[in-house]
Amino acid sequence: MKRGARATGRGALDRRTRSRGPFLLSRICRDKAAAAVRCAPVKLLADLTPLRESPPFRRLWVGTTLSAVGGAMTTFALMLQVWNITRSTAAVGLLALAALVPLLAVALPGGALIDAVDTRRLVLGSTCALMAVSAALTVQSWLGLREVGVLYALAAVESAIVAVNAPARRSLTPALLPASQLAAAQALQRITFQTVLIGGSALAGVVAAAPHLGLRGCYLIDTISFCCALYGIGTLPKSWPGEKSKSHPSERTRVSAIIGGVSFIGRTPVLAGAFLADVSATFFGLPTSLFPALNAERFGGDPRTLGLFTAAIGVGGMVTAVLSGPLAQLARQGAAMLVSVAVWGAAFAVFAIAHSLWLTLLTLGVAGGADTITVVIRGTIATTVTPPELRGRVMAADYVVGAGGGNLGSLEAGAVGSLTTPVISALSGGLLVIASAGALALALPAFRRYRPAPAAGEPPAAGEPPAAGEPPAAGEPPAAGEPLTSA
Repeated sequence: MKRGARATGRGALDRRTRSRGPFLLSRICRDKAAAAVRCAPVKLLADLTPLRESPPFRRLWVGTTLSAVGGAMTTFALMLQVWNITRSTAAVGLLALAALVPLLAVALPGGALIDAVDTRRLVLGSTCALMAVSAALTVQSWLGLREVGVLYALAAVESAIVAVNAPARRSLTPALLPASQLAAAQALQRITFQTVLIGGSALAGVVAAAPHLGLRGCYLIDTISFCCALYGIGTLPKSWPGEKSKSHPSERTRVSAIIGGVSFIGRTPVLAGAFLADVSATFFGLPTSLFPALNAERFGGDPRTLGLFTAAIGVGGMVTAVLSGPLAQLARQGAAMLVSVAVWGAAFAVFAIAHSLWLTLLTLGVAGGADTITVVIRGTIATTVTPPELRGRVMAADYVVGAGGGNLGSLEAGAVGSLTTPVISALSGGLLVIASAGALALALPAFRRYRPAPAAGEPPAAGEPPAAGEPPAAGEPPAAGEPLTSA
């Protein structure tokens, strides 16, 4: 009897094993593949794969980088020309307002336009318009005009055009590259930004000081640099597999198209969380307007020291961008962005109470590094979770978050600093950033748990739930408490 019972039990076990054999085999294969992925060496330096494998993206990136250096020279020349004419810091500050108002007014309608027309042609046309604005600045400087109103008007026109051009250009990247290379592309674009931040203004200062060039030389170089951008855009293919489709037929008006884009962001917790995290960081914790006051209080107002403040942020961001290889393989992007936002806030909180120059520059460098991580992850999430037909509107919102948040943050820091003290403003802002990161982690668990979907053919790591929006493997239930979609 015992022998028969054992035989019966063994037969039942064999039947269960045979019935589950395919599932067990697939699970073992996935676990082995996941272990191989986890054991793969992590690249430390920035991933150059998009530049190597996509000639169109390479031309676009090189042309954009060279043109951005020229743009930084125009920004420098505009501020210096307004100062030379008025000798008023308030007049120089009005340049930021002249740029901010059209940016906020045009960006979202421009995003709807991007989704409704040929993006390549739109970028070409807006780039030619920007070239014309730089040419007008060159002419007015060559003629020796001293009309501040003309400079404000040209700055406003330029900002309005950039509010369409920049999101449209960014929306080209997901169509040129596979999803697995988008994080690397974001890091490369951040290298462009840091290069411009560090070198653009320095080059402009050299050109402006040259006897036969001056400010008109800065404007002229910017005008010529647009030829590089036009080459990068003009050589793009007229169509490609990842090209977006037209807006949905139900979106008959620009207003409904804008509402559709905002609604998509609102009902996608991952995207809303990324934007809110970035806005909270820049609004509460970007005390650039306090730099002159803190420099005067602690370091005697030396302009060379003040210049080091911005340079330190740029150097920290550049180092992080160059060493951004691990960001391309980051699994928990939502949690990583919240941590980088908290680090940003903590760095500025320490900056507020730092009295030695080395600690001041160190904290600003850490803040610059955290900012690079935040921007790369935000851009990667925005390009990954957005469908092609909404890409222009979401990229426009991303541009507003990145460009508008800094201006509003500087305004907020200056207002609080005037009501209290610069130290209290910077310290409270940094602490509020940390608190907002914690609040977002609690309020948006889908964002905190977000993991990008693995590339085609690549399994998720063993023991990890599928990425948001990815159904579980056949025969397996979803992880407890995890939604099947991100929205």
